[in-house]
Amino acid sequence: MTTASQTSASVTGGEQDRSTRPVFGMPESFEVVASSAPEALAGIASVVCVPTFRRPDMLEATLRSLANQTGGHDFAVIVVENEGVERAGATRASALHAAGLFKGFVIVEPRQGNCKAYNAAWRCALTRFPALEQVLGIDDDEEAEPGWLDAFVTAARATPAELFGGSVTAVFADPSRAWLSAHPVFRSHYNISGPVPMLYSSANYLIRRSVLDRLGFPFLDESFDFTGGGDTDFFTRAKAAGFRFWWVQEAAQRETMPERRSTFDWINARGLRNGAISAAIERRQNPGPFGRLKVLVKSLALLAASVPRGLVLGLRTRSGLIGLYHGQVAIGRLMSEFGVANEQYRKPEKN
Repeated sequence: MTTASQTSASVTGGEQDRSTRPVFGMPESFEVVASSAPEALAGIASVVCVPTFRRPDMLEATLRSLANQTGGHDFAVIVVENEGVERAGATRASALHAAGLFKGFVIVEPRQGNCKAYNAAWRCALTRFPALEQVLGIDDDEEAEPGWLDAFVTAARATPAELFGGSVTAVFADPSRAWLSAHPVFRSHYNISGPVPMLYSSANYLIRRSVLDRLGFPFLDESFDFTGGGDTDFFTRAKAAGFRFWWVQEAAQRETMPERRSTFDWINARGLRNGAISAAIERRQNPGPFGRLKVLVKSLALLAASVPRGLVLGLRTRSGLIGLYHGQVAIGRLMSEFGVANEQYRKPEKN
């Protein structure tokens, strides 16, 4: 990891909401198991958060990709272990930290749930890095391209947005399934750098501190822990608060797709889950009986439209499996009306 200093003024927007920093109001739920000296972290403006659960080998690959970043930016890493018993990820990360691969923290959030893990990482960043200007994120099944951090920081220096997303390319363990990269569950939402209406995934992001200061703790709603969607809900609230979004195609990551993710069962479950999440968030935005009716009508309209949309998608991708996606989303939305939610993250090691 290069450690040439990044000027604290390189990313603007961090000061505007310092008067409304989050009030935590509760003890920290996480344990710090490895940390760098405070003086080594005092001037750090960029902190990369890495949640992990029972994937120590993949976590090491993620951390090594961060160590290979180019551009000369000083940054730190927070690894948050979300498995509180065996702690294999924390053990591996602590050894790599001790060996000097990265500086920052290794923490353990023993309460399982991906939203809990993100909340712990962001809270750690806010409370341990006095010069913090932005948090970035990468998952433990992803590897950052060498120019990932530089692309994000460069974009953030030059643009007025507060939330930035980057591209993620699926890499299938079974190369014969690479055609699935055209499926919406494996594609990034955008492919051209510039302003976008909103982000939907926390797989690859840069978020200015001002957003966390404004939205407050807990940043992600922990009711989404096992269904997913806490990130989409967070971005939805950020948009409602007036924050702006930007896509950085060059801030690229690669995500490993094990064989189980190329099966019909997994892809179908993810489509149903995506539909349930979208409907749940819309019901939050439209409370009351009339709002619920509005969401239901939209779900029924999407179900009707899923037939022609699915035909177009299937023909374009030459895949009947991919063409099913719009129908799966619509059915997932309707299932959620009856309280049925697919908790794909209940057992993260099988996700």
